[in-house]
Amino acid sequence: MCLILSLAGGAQAVERASELPVLSISVLEFGTAHWELDHILHRGLDRENGYRLDLKPVANLPASRLAVTSGSVNGAVADLLWAQSRFQAGAPYLYVPFSSQIGDIVVADASPIQSVADLAGKRIGVAGGPDSKGWILLQKVAEQQGINLAESAQLQFAAPPLLSQALKRGQVDVIVTYWHFAARLRGEGGWRSAFSMADLLTELDLDRSLPVLGYVFPERWAREHGPLIDGFAASLQQAKAELADSESPWQRLRPLMGNPEEGVFTALREGFVAGTPAPQTDQRIADLQRLMALTGADPDRLMPANLFYRSQP
Repeated sequence: MCLILSLAGGAQAVERASELPVLSISVLEFGTAHWELDHILHRGLDRENGYRLDLKPVANLPASRLAVTSGSVNGAVADLLWAQSRFQAGAPYLYVPFSSQIGDIVVADASPIQSVADLAGKRIGVAGGPDSKGWILLQKVAEQQGINLAESAQLQFAAPPLLSQALKRGQVDVIVTYWHFAARLRGEGGWRSAFSMADLLTELDLDRSLPVLGYVFPERWAREHGPLIDGFAASLQQAKAELADSESPWQRLRPLMGNPEEGVFTALREGFVAGTPAPQTDQRIADLQRLMALTGADPDRLMPANLFYRSQP
């Protein structure tokens, strides 16, 4: 009898779960967002918040963006400037904060570079292209100090893994790279942050903890599925809190992180937790809009405040 009741209860649980609305998210298979999304699934935080999370892993960023723009998934991770570019193109997205980690400026431990002023005349490697927000921010701060880095420095634009190798080989003096590549270098030993992108935000009189990465959902779809977005945002908050509170969930996530050795593992875990966004406020949203304008967006066509998701009270 107990077995029959147990089986019946299990069947009812499966049936209840199948009735929940599904939220599909495109995610880079080895991207940092996959860590918290996998934790949500493992802990059942999606079902606890009234929905079922369906992850669609992809190999690269263009594939993820194509998935959300084509409508084959409900959402994906994107940076602030991508969301702004879609808004200017007439395809607005709701922006749910994911991370305030912009990037880092990395040098060898023995390097004399300590500040923006020290970069004049140096060989600088920049992750991405000339339009990368880290490079634009760096130039803005340098301009305030009377330095034209585009003219005074030797520049090399490349993918982050190539830049890490170039730094190790002494082909560049400093790299402007994504936070998790910087964390891996620091974790290996022999490398340090000269200063962080957050320091650049401070120099520009902006909040240091702006969520420059977010989960994006087509606005019309998001407005029609408000409770689903609220449930997702609540599960994100829970996941971030649990990942910040204990190292044990991270041991399970270690394969998704590439099974790094201990120093790199610790640096990645601490860097992810440090990027947990602060709650959205009017001032923080205004700073996000200022950041978009500083990095090239049309100041007369900025994403309005209602496209920045705020957690429900």
